[in-house]
Amino acid sequence: MNILVTGANGQLGNELRILAKSIPAPNNTDCHTFLFTDISQAEGVETTFLDITDLDAIRKIVQDNHINAIINCAAWTNVDAAESNEETCELLNATAPENLAIAIKEAGGWLVQISTDYIFGKEPYNIPCREDQKGTPTGVYGMTKLHGEQRILASGVKHIIIRTAWLYSEFGKNFCKTMLNLTATKPQLKVVFDQAGTPTYALDLAKAIMDILNHPVKGIYHYSNEGVCSWYDFTKMIQEFSGNTSCDVQPCHSNEFPSPVTRPAYSVLDKTKIKETFGIKIPYWTDSLKACIRNIMSQETN
Repeated sequence: MNILVTGANGQLGNELRILAKSIPAPNNTDCHTFLFTDISQAEGVETTFLDITDLDAIRKIVQDNHINAIINCAAWTNVDAAESNEETCELLNATAPENLAIAIKEAGGWLVQISTDYIFGKEPYNIPCREDQKGTPTGVYGMTKLHGEQRILASGVKHIIIRTAWLYSEFGKNFCKTMLNLTATKPQLKVVFDQAGTPTYALDLAKAIMDILNHPVKGIYHYSNEGVCSWYDFTKMIQEFSGNTSCDVQPCHSNEFPSPVTRPAYSVLDKTKIKETFGIKIPYWTDSLKACIRNIMSQETN
């Protein structure tokens, strides 16, 4: 299978790069062929330029490289800044996925779209969100990601939409790396405890995507690591696994950190469907966090 990855220099894209070197095709006689694309270059890795807002450019790269599947890791993800950049956010999170859907449908291939728990949140949920639950975004980011899902469904492309949450990794900027730095350098830290969800290690999500592409089944799915925690709990475990115990981490309410958008208070994802459909075993969030921090600290010492 020839697989095109967009946003290849982000968290998930980088994890897919790692897996691409070792995961065989379903027949075990050859490896998948990957084409990693982005609008920026990253040191030490080969990246093909692709602007996913340009439909003709997508069509050409799909045709020239005989692409069978696209994994769309590209998106506008700055939740706060989205509130003052709605037009650009809509372009990247809704129009661009529609372009990818059109191009890969013409080639008879699959589109894997990475979506988000932020399509939920306005309604007061207290049980894990299911795939068929109505989207109730609280801000521009969640709304535009929901629009992206809707446009993909309307296109008729063979699709796998995966909603995930609280993504972190060894790469780029993310909550885990930020808190590793802050707990190592600050004497005291306040972190919100009234927002609940589940951290997701990008490497685990990347592995799930590769398993799914071996035997794709059309639909919308949820994927995060197992378990539930608050951002405060997440930080406490980062602190424990890294050994940065001198920082006094205290819980606080969300309203102590004013934001242009209201974040979901409860966005735990029900993963029953993806586990039953693909036979995927999902790691517990603290086990994956420990592995990620070990990798980060190992990189720092090398």
